[in-house]
Amino acid sequence: MAERSFAAEVRKLRLGAGEEFHGEGILAVTKALLQSGVSYVAGYQGAPISHLMDVLTDANDILKELGIRFEHSASEATAAATLAASVNYPLRGAVTFKATVGTNVASDAIANLAPRPNLPSIVRAVEQGFELSEASRTPVMLELRIRACHVHGSFVATENRRADFTLKDAMEQPRRDVGRIALPPSTYLHEQEKVTQRWPDAVRFIQERGLNEFFAEDAQDFGIVLQGGLYNGVLRALELLGLADAFGQSRIPLYVLNVTYPLVDAEFTRFCAGKRAILIVEEGQPDFIEQAVHAILRKADVQTRLHGKDVLPMAGEYTGGVLVKGIARFIEKLAPALLEGRTLPAAASSLAALEGHPKAIAIHDATTQVHGRPPSFCTGCPERPIFTAIKLVERELGTHHISCDIGCHLFSILPPFNIGATTMGYGLGWAGAAAFNTEETSKRTLSIMGDGGFWHNGLTSGVGNAVFNQTDNVLVVIDNGYSAATGGQDVLSSKASNPIRATNHPIEKAVRGVGVEWVRTVDNTYSLSRMRDALREALTTPAKGPKVIVASSECMLNKQRREKPLVRKAIGDGQRVVRERFGIDPDTCTGDHSCIRLSGCPSLTIKPNPDPLRRDPIAAVLDSCVGCGLCGEVADAAVLCPSFYRA
Repeated sequence: MAERSFAAEVRKLRLGAGEEFHGEGILAVTKALLQSGVSYVAGYQGAPISHLMDVLTDANDILKELGIRFEHSASEATAAATLAASVNYPLRGAVTFKATVGTNVASDAIANLAPRPNLPSIVRAVEQGFELSEASRTPVMLELRIRACHVHGSFVATENRRADFTLKDAMEQPRRDVGRIALPPSTYLHEQEKVTQRWPDAVRFIQERGLNEFFAEDAQDFGIVLQGGLYNGVLRALELLGLADAFGQSRIPLYVLNVTYPLVDAEFTRFCAGKRAILIVEEGQPDFIEQAVHAILRKADVQTRLHGKDVLPMAGEYTGGVLVKGIARFIEKLAPALLEGRTLPAAASSLAALEGHPKAIAIHDATTQVHGRPPSFCTGCPERPIFTAIKLVERELGTHHISCDIGCHLFSILPPFNIGATTMGYGLGWAGAAAFNTEETSKRTLSIMGDGGFWHNGLTSGVGNAVFNQTDNVLVVIDNGYSAATGGQDVLSSKASNPIRATNHPIEKAVRGVGVEWVRTVDNTYSLSRMRDALREALTTPAKGPKVIVASSECMLNKQRREKPLVRKAIGDGQRVVRERFGIDPDTCTGDHSCIRLSGCPSLTIKPNPDPLRRDPIAAVLDSCVGCGLCGEVADAAVLCPSFYRA
């Protein structure tokens, strides 16, 4: 039951043109929504938003009269994902929720360590990150780029040590300090503490420990300021321009920000002293660092000019080619003599300068004639037949709005499936279609969610939300047994036995536990007929309420990782090994290629027709086939093709 009833007040929402409204702000907000022609409203309660949700609840009859869908979202994320309804359609919608409690705003002294991508720097950043956190009593975030994670190198190790204060100590000697709890009035003191103590402490620690680094500081009357993670790329670019050697000795002054927040004013004024200009190499947008440095230098009356996004892209990855081109443009502005007589790398040269080069012509020809292959599912992936079945069902029932999710299954949005209209976040597949509930049509939406996203937050944000709001739509949970897209880690529903984690918790049991009554489990997704029939039933059944299909088959990549070593061992032991795969009878194949259009398996391709009287190329199966059988199933379900055989 709501804390307060607005049953009497909501009558004011019926006021018409020219009539005067008197009431609370939350009522005025609701009235404004109605006057704006919204199609859906969703939200998550939390003062003062709780009362706004109560107003909407009490006004639900009025909302229904106007065709407005109103939802109590399972979380703020669910509410935000509801806005997916407006991605492809001219629908007005509104969501509401309380600002996240405890979110650190710009004034917080959260330090972001972005170390140079070599092992000693990374190790030092981790160790000093703890010290910085303790010195400033603030969380410290360590930012590691993908390349930094995979860089090779060495560092001098130190002895492992046990914590001075352990979890056992904490559990056996509990402490409590009201002043450290995020609750007024303590939070007001926290804000003052951040500005007067913690931030200055962080800056002092950064300076005293030399967390940021200076190289060749006085080599030129201009320099480069860069995020620590971009150090290797910048050095490589300078080397290609003849302004650094292969061992990192730069001829251009460098100020490396291993700590990107907070910035240290004194270090910037020191680096810029006597310099005409500096280049800020800051990946991403907006240009936070560049704007902050402008303020730092102007306040200090330092007249050094700033360059950054004027020579480098505002957005996108700063690859080697991008850095070479941007840094070359900066050097040409400040000291063109340093580049005289040097042949610049192709990435730093203009396209016009390359037009007469034979390699440039070859590149242009290749890009116009060779089509880029879209990312796709692995060979034998059990998720591919799910989307094949969806395509087959849509041949019968027409197209549906399909809400996608994060995971391997998102490849379905690309050819050959071309399925899916939106994707809002991990586990938010069903929440992304939450607004599409109306009694004015019998057509249902279809949502996709992986088992990883399901356990991440989909069970509450999607399934629980749909049960509570009595949605009449369909969810397909793709259960491949692992959190596959991130490397095959076990999840709650994994079939494998995990010695330190609880697995074998069925997804069907979980969804029934939160109130879903219509559930179907297809335990072999390669059976197209079963998948197709389950989808058809879910989309056409007269039963009302949320409907869930759990489509379950093991990730083929993980299956191969498990089985291939066993096969190699068997062969090594002299045992007979049978490998199953598919082939195509060239005399029977008509060249229809439905198998390719409805499967897209990397093991399916085409080859010239051996029959001189037929022109169409025939389908062919490559040796990478793992014998999953989908292509034969597809052909059978689509056109009753007799050309496939199992060997």
